Amino acid sequence: MSSAPAPAGVVASAARVPRRARGQLRVDALVGAAAEVFALKGYEGATMTEIAARSGSSIGSLYQFFRTKEAIAAAVLTAQVDALWGRFDALETRAPALSTEALGHEMAGFLAGFRAAHPSFALLLEAPGASLELVQFVRRRMRERIVGVLQAHDPAAARETLVAMAPAVQQALKAGVQLHAEFAGDDLTVAMAELERMLAGYLAGRLRPPGA
Repeated sequence: MSSAPAPAGVVASAARVPRRARGQLRVDALVGAAAEVFALKGYEGATMTEIAARSGSSIGSLYQFFRTKEAIAAAVLTAQVDALWGRFDALETRAPALSTEALGHEMAGFLAGFRAAHPSFALLLEAPGASLELVQFVRRRMRERIVGVLQAHDPAAARETLVAMAPAVQQALKAGVQLHAEFAGDDLTVAMAELERMLAGYLAGRLRPPGA
């Protein structure tokens, strides 16, 4: 369930790596504050001054670890991509015990739930000037992680079958994001229930978990 690192040179690192736990806590606070500011203001509207203020740090402390807004944006994306792989790890761990229907239901809202928890993720990943290499890496790695979840659920499935399924499942995850963007309240509930049924039915027709 290990996650491959982003390509070299894609994600800029902090200006200075903290050597003590207290320094790491400060960096974590700065990155968390930056994620909030980017979510509220977007990349272009966010300022280093506002990020420092939201974290309760001085602007000098911010520049001590991140020389530019690009560097802290990259650190935010790094943390959020790691969180995404962590969610995949958890789902892959649970997948063997889930019914195929339950797996379809969970996966339908998987990406929408992640984006709701990390509202600056899509803004930074899709912002003008964002690294195309990073975008492609995340999309490719998502398909690989989907294959891992499906394989955990149906260990006997041929890998080529799962690889062929992964893009379709990935698009279903994106559909969940789009439904959350277009609908709310009861309308969203109904729409997501239909997406869950659709994905669960697709998986049930292709996978045979142990004991099925």
